[in-house]
Amino acid sequence: MPKKNESLKTEEQVIAEDVEVKAPEAEEQSEVADTETPETDLPVEEEAEPVNEVEELREQLEAEQNKYLRLLADYDNFKRRTQKDKELANKFRSQSLLADLLPVLDNFERAMSVPTKSEESASLIKGIEMVQKSLHEAVNREGLEEIKSVGEQFDPNFHQAVMQEKDDSAEPGVVLQELQKGYILKDRVLRPAMVKVNE
Repeated sequence: MPKKNESLKTEEQVIAEDVEVKAPEAEEQSEVADTETPETDLPVEEEAEPVNEVEELREQLEAEQNKYLRLLADYDNFKRRTQKDKELANKFRSQSLLADLLPVLDNFERAMSVPTKSEESASLIKGIEMVQKSLHEAVNREGLEEIKSVGEQFDPNFHQAVMQEKDDSAEPGVVLQELQKGYILKDRVLRPAMVKVNE
């Protein structure tokens, strides 16, 4: 019996010794594995990530700055265009009213051209003349002006030729007669003058 215990102890001791021998070998292998991995791998990866993040952030910042500058330019253009439209609307605010008044001015011109034969008609013409003068003053204050025609060189921007006539005493292309008055509102033609032009 004691021999068996001794043999058992010796086997246990042998196993324990094997374990003690293997344990340092495993520690040595793990140390070797740790030393085999290069130390430069970790710092390179750590440095690569921040550089990429910085580049991405820089690109995002540039994109946002470009977007902001474009938006600012669009806003400035919008402001300028709105201001210009407002000025034009203010400048030509009475255009539609004056265009409606042009036939009235024409009728006054026709009434004034009728010859008077009696005192009553003369006084009536005088009253019409006063009204016409007041109306002309009112439309002139709004910027309405007559287009000069007779004796002027024909200009298709301001004149509408409806007739041609040969007159040797005048130069070719000169307006001989005004058939209907033309009007200009500030720098815009409201109605071209209807004229007869020399050939």
